[in-house]
Amino acid sequence: MCADCNDLFPLPGSKPDLEEGDRLTPRFGPDGLVTAVTSDARTGELLMVAHMNAEALARTVETGEAWYWSRSRQSLWHKGDTSGQIQTVVEMRVDCDQDAVWLKVTVGGDGGSCHTGRRSCFYRAVPIGKPVSEARLEPRDAERLRPAFG
Repeated sequence: MCADCNDLFPLPGSKPDLEEGDRLTPRFGPDGLVTAVTSDARTGELLMVAHMNAEALARTVETGEAWYWSRSRQSLWHKGDTSGQIQTVVEMRVDCDQDAVWLKVTVGGDGGSCHTGRRSCFYRAVPIGKPVSEARLEPRDAERLRPAFG
């Protein structure tokens, strides 16, 4: 469990409190993270899945802009800070046991959310019903809005 998470959020209470209560008491995993699913507020299109630590979740709630924890860089990440693709939160929800959040956002800049230059990070389909050894990813809505960036 996250050692400093409870500095920002109260401990989850009983199961009924967690599932039916009106308090945000996120359940961070052993790595101190919760999963964050992000979709377009207008279309519902899935844009990305990322992770939040307690600080990222608190900043998102307080600023109305999406903040994440970058597992690859091991640092706090304000989405769009360098690219201009600021994600403004229209609505945030938590799942039944408060270990995942769903952000409905509008995206600034060119409207892209993926570092590959695409609107969504989910631009390849996995064929179903074939042996895994024969499965080849199939492009879906894969056009780039701009060149890729690191």
